[in-house]
Amino acid sequence: MSNTKALSLSRFGLAGYLLMIIGLAGLSAFLLFTHSNLFEKFAIGKNTLWSIWGGIFTALFLGPLCLPGWLRRGIAIKQRVFKPDGPGRTSADAKPEGSTALLGDIKPYLRNQHGPFWRKRTRILLLVGEQAAVEAIAPGLTSQLWLEGEGTVLLWGGEVTELPHSPVLSAVRQLHRRPLDGVVWVTDGFSQPLTGQAPLPEPLIAELTADKLDSIARALTASYQQLGWQLPLFVWGLQHSRWSQDGRKTQSVGCLLPPGCQPQTLTASLTSLTPQLIAQGTQQLMQDSRHDFLLRLAWDLLQGGIERLTAGLAAFLGPYRPLPLAGVVFSLPLTGSTRSAAHSWGADNSWQIVLESLTRLPAGLFPQRTGGVWRKTAGSCLLTITLLAAGGLLVSWFSNRQLITSSVERAKAASAEDLPLEERLNQQLALQQSIATLQHRQVSGVPWYTRLGLSYNNALLQALWPRYAHNNSLLIRDQAAEILRQQLAELAAMPSDRPLGAARAKKGYDQLKAYLMMARPEKSDPAFLLRQLQQNWPQRQGVSVGLWQALAPPLLGFYSQNLASHPQWKIPLDNGLVSDVRRILLREMVVRNAETTLYQTMLQQMAKNYGDMHLGQMIGDTDARQLFSTHAVVPGIFTRSAWENEVSSAIDKVVRQRWEEIDWVLSDSQRGRNVADSPEALKARLSERYFTDFATSWQGFLNSIQWHQAQTLSDAIEQLALMADFRESPLIALFNTLAYQGSTGQSGEAVADSLVKSAKNLLNRPEPVVIDQSRGWHGPLDSTFGPLLALMDNANTSQGSIPLSLQSYLTRVTRVRLKLQQITSTADAQVRMQELAQTVFQGNGVDLTETRDYGSLLAAGLGQQWQGLGQALFVSPMEQAWQQVLMPTARSLNEQWQAAIVNDWQKAFSGRYPFNAVGSDASLPLLSQYLRADTGRIQRFLESRLAGVLRKEGSRWVPNSSNTQGLTFNPEFLEAVNLLGYLADVVFVNGEAGMHFALRPGTARGVVQTDLLIDNQPLSYFNQLPVWTQMNWPADTSAPGASLRWISNKASTRIFAEHPGHWGLIRLLQQAQVTANPGVASGYTLRFTAQDGLPLLYELRTELDEGPLALLRLRGFVLPKQIFLTRDRAEKGH
Repeated sequence: MSNTKALSLSRFGLAGYLLMIIGLAGLSAFLLFTHSNLFEKFAIGKNTLWSIWGGIFTALFLGPLCLPGWLRRGIAIKQRVFKPDGPGRTSADAKPEGSTALLGDIKPYLRNQHGPFWRKRTRILLLVGEQAAVEAIAPGLTSQLWLEGEGTVLLWGGEVTELPHSPVLSAVRQLHRRPLDGVVWVTDGFSQPLTGQAPLPEPLIAELTADKLDSIARALTASYQQLGWQLPLFVWGLQHSRWSQDGRKTQSVGCLLPPGCQPQTLTASLTSLTPQLIAQGTQQLMQDSRHDFLLRLAWDLLQGGIERLTAGLAAFLGPYRPLPLAGVVFSLPLTGSTRSAAHSWGADNSWQIVLESLTRLPAGLFPQRTGGVWRKTAGSCLLTITLLAAGGLLVSWFSNRQLITSSVERAKAASAEDLPLEERLNQQLALQQSIATLQHRQVSGVPWYTRLGLSYNNALLQALWPRYAHNNSLLIRDQAAEILRQQLAELAAMPSDRPLGAARAKKGYDQLKAYLMMARPEKSDPAFLLRQLQQNWPQRQGVSVGLWQALAPPLLGFYSQNLASHPQWKIPLDNGLVSDVRRILLREMVVRNAETTLYQTMLQQMAKNYGDMHLGQMIGDTDARQLFSTHAVVPGIFTRSAWENEVSSAIDKVVRQRWEEIDWVLSDSQRGRNVADSPEALKARLSERYFTDFATSWQGFLNSIQWHQAQTLSDAIEQLALMADFRESPLIALFNTLAYQGSTGQSGEAVADSLVKSAKNLLNRPEPVVIDQSRGWHGPLDSTFGPLLALMDNANTSQGSIPLSLQSYLTRVTRVRLKLQQITSTADAQVRMQELAQTVFQGNGVDLTETRDYGSLLAAGLGQQWQGLGQALFVSPMEQAWQQVLMPTARSLNEQWQAAIVNDWQKAFSGRYPFNAVGSDASLPLLSQYLRADTGRIQRFLESRLAGVLRKEGSRWVPNSSNTQGLTFNPEFLEAVNLLGYLADVVFVNGEAGMHFALRPGTARGVVQTDLLIDNQPLSYFNQLPVWTQMNWPADTSAPGASLRWISNKASTRIFAEHPGHWGLIRLLQQAQVTANPGVASGYTLRFTAQDGLPLLYELRTELDEGPLALLRLRGFVLPKQIFLTRDRAEKGH
């Protein structure tokens, strides 16, 4: 315990302590030398002062050198009472005495042999292990405790498991700051005799078990921690042989290991060692058959020795804090190193690998401290900080003392009235330069070399201001105020009937303003005041012109710059003089111009500086002649460059001039100023008028753009290619110009406004807004250019779920262009083009129509104000391309219509009733095949071939204008298919011809009886009460037809008409005069005029629309042969 305390007290960094004392001694000596006069107040002489200084630092120097010895002596005296007295002391109890003897003998011996720097010239190794094993490689070490030879010192540490509790470590720690260079663990526990061997000369040490190896590893770790050093460990595997090895040439056998060695690395190193052992062992065995050490060692390693050794040393190589295993050495017991002299040792060749490796160990195995490094580092840091602090204090003291001394001297010189005026002005300039330096340091911080506790920057600045103000009042301020007052007095003395003129009024205004600034520091404008003082004080009496021109700007400028922060510098104001000057200036004020005049005058003055901007300037290096053009121009004054360079500042200037006419210089109060005439209001009105004209000019120009007509599909493809080329597109260049020009006058949302808005939203919890129109950049042109700018932003523009942007549109145009190029490059381009159009006609979307719809959506999104621009740039390009695709397809569809419908129709119904007035009737079942509403031939053709260009609105087919742009439907075709569709709904409701209706005969003078027969369904009437009779057509009968008979009061039965066949009813109705009954949706009056002139009357009531009367529309009906009018026919039609 005493050894530990003494050791801890003796391990302070003595060198660091001495350096710190030296530094403090030098610093205190310097302070005493420069401030020795301060101690004279206390009657302390210089000799006494230096004697005290010498005594203090002498004690501080000698104290650390004597204190450890006295402490160790006192501790030894106290521990004598615990020392055993009798002869019964055991060998274990003798170890402390041996350790003390080790300290007492080895250090003087090494110092005598190798000089005071003996540690740098020696290598110290601690050997641990069983006594017999250690004695086998270092004879005499266990009895003498230490051996030395050729600069190598071997220390005996005892059994490895007892090493942490051994006093040897305490003794070793006192040898030097770095007591050891390595540890050697000697053991023969890894050697295994071969089967059949005779007993060895010495008993084999017990085999090393896993528990014992773990104990050894823990003991070594604990020893390193107690020693305070992490040392390289060498494992010395002692081998034995049954034969004498006299005469054998020894050599170092073993392998060195890298830092952080793993079991696999150890196995590889031992494996690579065996070939060399076999080669050298074979040579030795051939020279002497007894020298079998190397060969048997190789055999033992190959027969499981490597695995056994690796498994045994695995405890040293664990992942958590492994031991620094530096190498494994093998040898037989060594006898040649024995020396007769005490503590003398001769190194055998077997030690070569260990001794040589100590000087070239890698960084990971070199001896390192396990703890306590921070003490040395802390000491070094403390010493460095002390020295730096001392140096910094000296530099800070010198610099601040120099600044204070020079500033005070300058202030005194500037106020000395016995000095010449020029010298005083120069000293005043130097003083204000010192004050300016102090001001700069107050804002930006004092220099680093003056900050170490001795800075008087702020205090000195406060002390210099009164001196400067006093000197400035005498030298600068009062003289300048007097000059301005004289100038104003001359202006006030001018006759009232004499006009001043604009120049003199402006000069008087500026002089009055400068004079009022000196009297009202809170109104001061440093730049304006300096300019006026220089203009009105060009030279000074008693000072040369050149010197005054050099001194006046800095002297007057410093005064003007600091006037606002020092209200006490104000001059007394001559109120009477100020009132007179104000009255004269107000009388000369020009009547304010009207806003329109101001605005027009301002634009006329600047318009000549900017030329008109035409389309070529907007698209840069691109060429728009193939795509679009316009003859309109934008006046140059309505451009962003004009706004930023002149217009904005011109508006501010006009506003400022009008407002300054009645500012604080000419009026003491704000009364009489109209809010409408405030600078903000006037600027807003002028800016609004300018941006309105700006937007109108650009809107008229852009809406005048016309897209060039493409004559062929190839021309349309070339237009689309140029349009979507991101490098050569004039459209992109134009929109880039619009994005730049449209953002004129924009301003972003301030951060403070954003924070306030967020706080309000959190407190008020407003309803969520899908699009926040207040975010982002805002400008006066948003209402006009906003839709155009939105197209350039992919994130902010959308129509429902479809994002609207120029980039997306051009991407779609590129896809269309590639599709059309692919079609035109094929051998059957015409067929492919027709297939593309027919795909659209059949109701399926393609890139072309989708892009056309997307362009229309973009144009609609721009609004009515940009209708011309949207139509020209987004609608026309795709319409032209679509027209070029549709024209060939229209002819093809006409041909398909004729082949699929018209030709068969004519074969089936041409020359038959009701289509022609002939006796043969058209087949109702065949007609139903054409007219059925669901599966009819016409219906299927329209739905399969024309679904994309025709759509049903109710029961009528109407063109889909979005897909038929450029095509002209045959009006006769539309009329025909709508008529046939109407008949299908009325007559062929269930697919087959059939309808129900009711008839009621009517009375007529002179008619006694009427007999109507429809498909064998009789209706007889002989002037009784008429009733409704339900009829079916066509009826299920073998004798279809219709006939009408009547009997008059003058003749017997007569036949009005008799028509056989299914169309008999229609033929009969064709002879009737049909009149719709007013107020009845489906009631009609049928009037048949008999041959004798008598009317035969019937009331018809239908279930659906016109009922059987609808079939009368088929009379003379001809199915058109064309769906679309080709260009030739369309021109003929016109």
